[in-house]
Amino acid sequence: MLITKFNPALPAPFRFFEDALNDLIHEPSGRPWTPAVDIFETDNELVVKADLPEVKLEAIAINIENGILSLKGERKFEHKEEKAGYHRLERGYGAFARNFAIPETVDAEKVAAAFKDGVLTITLPKKEIAKPRAIKVNVVS
Repeated sequence: MLITKFNPALPAPFRFFEDALNDLIHEPSGRPWTPAVDIFETDNELVVKADLPEVKLEAIAINIENGILSLKGERKFEHKEEKAGYHRLERGYGAFARNFAIPETVDAEKVAAAFKDGVLTITLPKKEIAKPRAIKVNVVS
């Protein structure tokens, strides 16, 4: 049962639509979710960090193909009968997929991933030719 604030100014047909939409959004099986992702770059690598709370390691798949990094997985809703009834379900559950274009400067053979405390960290090292280098300029007088 979803508990929402009653809005008496909203006409009845719109209230029905609002209730139906809220039910669709707040049902664990009907609310898709997309994990939050941070992407940053250092001199030597690109790093992708994804928040995946309560996602099991075996439910995560990472692929690189044709310049696309794909992150897929699933967070399952585990309902236990002995617990009290839910009043609100706002967290999303179910399958997710994120795709990111990666530059040609990434060495796809050396990509590494680590999963700790619900955070997946994917490290994409740059190829040697793509790393910045300093060039000394000689001043001729």
